Parts: sequence; structure tokens; C-alpha cells
Amino acid sequence: MSECAVGVLLAAGAGTRYGSPKVLAHDGAWLRVAVQALRDGGCDRVVVVLGAAETSVPDGATAVLAPDWQRGMSASFRAGLAAASNAEYAVVHVVDTPDVGPDVVRAVLDAAAETGLSRAVFDGRPGHPVVLAGRHFDAAAASASGDFGARNFLRGRDDVVAVECSQWATGIDHDYR
Repeated sequence: MSECAVGVLLAAGAGTRYGSPKVLAHDGAWLRVAVQALRDGGCDRVVVVLGAAETSVPDGATAVLAPDWQRGMSASFRAGLAAASNAEYAVVHVVDTPDVGPDVVRAVLDAAAETGLSRAVFDGRPGHPVVLAGRHFDAAAASASGDFGARNFLRGRDDVVAVECSQWATGIDHDYR
């Protein structure tokens, strides 16, 4: 059975610059906020991609392990898309943007209906979440490498709907404490 939208939360990294895995930041508050944003923003299911740190995930989410997480975000991205393989859309989000809430997720998910590709932008700066229609999963996963998930796939495409979201959040990812 197909699901409409699956939230894919990338949270497998070691957080080297941050000093610890970000999935554990603030006693798991970033994890809880991101899962809630995906659920309240319209995702039928949420998968949390883990790797460097294993932790319990909030109710309403399931954990997926990226066994090769050390290879970078691309490994987490591929594991997350594989876990969402039956979905019409994957809403790819990252754990280290704690001010991104359900309004951002909903707006970007709604915009994907136009072309099957959308992404949040904050004051014109590309950010997360990124929404991919299922027909793009294989090509997006194949283009991912190192610390780049969908970036290479999205670069230069004219069918990606950019959704300005600065009215709701900064979208700043926290790489340092």
C-alpha cells in the first residue's frame, strides 16, 4: 500500500564540528521538534535515519539505521529514501534546523504537487526540507555522494519549486555549539 508522504529525518552524523551527534542535542529536543514538524506538516509516517548514535525515537516515528553513515549525508539520504520507497513523496529534513516547524513542512509539501520537486528557501538561501516525488527517488539516490544528499540532483534543475519560508523560520543549521 502506498503512502502519500513520508518524512525522512537525516540524523545519522557524528556531529564532528558540533562536538557530539546532533540527534542527541539538548537531550533529544531537536529530534522531537523535527519529528513533530514532519508529522504536523502532513507526513503520514516519519523515519529517523540513525548511525553514529542510537537513540529511541519519538512516538509516531520509526528508526532506520544507515550502516555506512560514516560516508556522509549521502549514505543517510539513500537509507531514508529506501525506507520511504512506497511513498508518493519523501519530505527530507535534517535534525539540526530546530526552528523549522510544521508551517514550513506543509508549504514545501504542498508546493511539490506542481512538479514533484520542491525545497524550502530562507531569504533566498536553499535549505530543508526538500520534497521529492517517488519518481525521482532512484535518480536522487544515485546522484548522492559524500556529504551531499539531494544537492547534486537538484542543482541546475528548472523544475524545483523554491518555497520562501523565512516568514516562519530562519532555517539555519547548527554546526557549532
